[in-house]
Amino acid sequence: MASHSDTLVVFFGATAGANGGKLGSDEREIILLVWQIVDLHEKKVGKLHRCLVKPDTLELTEPCKEETGLTVDDILKAEPLDKVLQQFQQSVSSEVKCLGRSSFTLCVDSPLIIRQALHPEASKKNLVLPECFFSFVDVKKEFHKCCPNASPVQKLTPASMLEYVGLPAVSEQSMGGMEVSSMVQLILHILAEPHNHEFSCVETVKYKFDSGTCSKTEPVDSETVIRARGLPWQSSDQDIARFFKGLSIAKGGVALCLNAQGRRNGEALVRFINSEHRDLALERHKHHMGSRYIEVYKATGEEFLKIAGGTSNEVAQFLSKENQVIIRMRGLPFTATAQEVLSFLGPESPVTDDAEGLLFVKYPDGRPTGDAFVLFSCEEYAQNALKRHKQILGKRYIELFRSTAAEVQQVLNRYMSAPLISTLPPSPIMPVPVLATPPYLPAASSTRDCVRLRGLPYTAGIEDILEFMGEHTVDIKPHGVHMVLNQQGRPSGDAFIQMRSPDKSFMVAQKCHKKTMKDRYVEVFQCSTEEMSIVLMGGTLNRSGLSPPPCKLPCLSPPTAYAAFPTPPAMLSEAALYQSPLLAAPRPHQTIAHSPAHTLAYYPPQPHMYMNMNMNYTAYYPSPPVSPSTVGYFAAPPGSVAAQPHPAAATASSVLPQHGALVRMQGLPYNTGVKDILSFFQGYQPFGGRHEMEGSQLEGGTRWTHAVPQLNWRGQTHSHRTLNVKYAPDEYSSMVQMSEQARSLIQPKEWLCL
Repeated sequence: MASHSDTLVVFFGATAGANGGKLGSDEREIILLVWQIVDLHEKKVGKLHRCLVKPDTLELTEPCKEETGLTVDDILKAEPLDKVLQQFQQSVSSEVKCLGRSSFTLCVDSPLIIRQALHPEASKKNLVLPECFFSFVDVKKEFHKCCPNASPVQKLTPASMLEYVGLPAVSEQSMGGMEVSSMVQLILHILAEPHNHEFSCVETVKYKFDSGTCSKTEPVDSETVIRARGLPWQSSDQDIARFFKGLSIAKGGVALCLNAQGRRNGEALVRFINSEHRDLALERHKHHMGSRYIEVYKATGEEFLKIAGGTSNEVAQFLSKENQVIIRMRGLPFTATAQEVLSFLGPESPVTDDAEGLLFVKYPDGRPTGDAFVLFSCEEYAQNALKRHKQILGKRYIELFRSTAAEVQQVLNRYMSAPLISTLPPSPIMPVPVLATPPYLPAASSTRDCVRLRGLPYTAGIEDILEFMGEHTVDIKPHGVHMVLNQQGRPSGDAFIQMRSPDKSFMVAQKCHKKTMKDRYVEVFQCSTEEMSIVLMGGTLNRSGLSPPPCKLPCLSPPTAYAAFPTPPAMLSEAALYQSPLLAAPRPHQTIAHSPAHTLAYYPPQPHMYMNMNMNYTAYYPSPPVSPSTVGYFAAPPGSVAAQPHPAAATASSVLPQHGALVRMQGLPYNTGVKDILSFFQGYQPFGGRHEMEGSQLEGGTRWTHAVPQLNWRGQTHSHRTLNVKYAPDEYSSMVQMSEQARSLIQPKEWLCL
């Protein structure tokens, strides 16, 4: 018998669009419900019921009209879905009671009508479905248990099953009536001798999503994971579970993805209980969440574990409490305490276990990041807390939004794995190779073959810019789109585009000026490559003219000996026309013989040079094709020679002697920054943009800086202090020859990207 019931209600439905094996794949509404009762004890059959349903959108596809024989006029007179479901509940309950039975279970010929049509539509219309729609039996699977030699379950139909057991086809010809009558005959057949079948395989639909944690060591089947793309940034795991309503998501199986800044990027990885539910989820590709359509693709278990997996005991203990609502707080003052956070949330939103329900996110050295996660025992408390969004704590406004267990893991993993500072290569004699990247920025020229876009939305990407350019996209040079980032590595709202000729740039400036991109008008100006290069190198371009960055102030030209490092020509395929040259992992160090003499590696201060060899690229990706504000430079330490990126360099390996290339500044104020140093050396170019501040373990107020030779600032003043500036290559050499433990104390604390 069917588990926990003694009556089956054979159930069938059709939508206004695709039916059969594609039922529910096009988001069309239900327009037809048919059902009939079967008494499992007495083997009696009730009356066949057929009800039309009026959809919100009165439109039927042509295949639907042919299959169902219905027209718009037919469904225009019908009741809406909520009324029809009430009629169903009343009719079935009354009939079951007349039979003297107490319970019933739905029986369908495919789970699609329940999982892909009824539950998603009810969720979108905020309808509360009767409890009977959360469990059902699949007649195909029950039939296959009785007749294992029949065709696979996926290929079975009511007609083929009748034919297999030798039963005649039913006389009912209307859609729905024929399917229900066929299923009733099959049920009566497998209940009788010789099968005496018992309906025990009851499938269920989850009432709600269960949050939870996932360990990195937990095996995850790749056939159960999908990637959802295009999600609203404020969507939570419950919103995603609602989008996949009717399908069973594994406990803690929703992992929201974050971008390099720790913000949600509109993607999520979802893990289902089995491959069958994953395949049904893929059928919801481009279904809608509100007004946005969501793309659904296959993903792997490794991708899911990378996002959702964690090993922190602190996180596991924090998330060990079941059925908690998680809220993320962002922008907290670094000095904020647990008591201040509790007071900020107020008595109307009590935190679970008070301070135990707070988790402050910190760097590996214990410094706060300004993020925290909070647990609430119910939805009401969480809603009260969300009302505090962007209210002030101390002198900062605090952002609050829903979060997930997977996001807690992901944020903790990101901060705990990120390096505190960009570090030098471990060995003082190990050179850092010069990266031979294509010269995406040409030599400075006064030719006005570029355009500047000002006022871009901060969310705009290269694809948005290409769409904005329209027909002029074909005139963009390869790798010619340059996003300008601010000092925090975030979009500044500006971009430069290299065109094939001044005429093309003039046309773009005329045609695209003040066009709209994402509800914002964008200003487009014609400019030269020189102006573009200066802005990308840190200068400013405004109505008053150009304000060059410090490295562009009048300075001595680099010695000709540095020409030993040519850049090979770039070979660009058409597919790489606009692709950004992102680095997926640091380049390996190259072991190269070095000269015992002090030497200096020259890295031209151009925006396309990637020199930060120890950056955590998993958590940080520069904006294509990389503005200098996201790039760090490393000059090779004394006693090393830079790697030669081109065979021609082997014949010209002469480099400048070290003497005079390093100066030592003594007597600096303790609050001196990099900009103060550059201002002091105004008119000269510090080499490669590198300034090293020694830590407090060494002499206070001392800095090392690379500078061109034959300069002397001894005895000049800075912030009312007299500075002692002298050449000091030997002292620097002795500093970098220290042990690893000593060197770890004097890593540079500030880097300037030029």
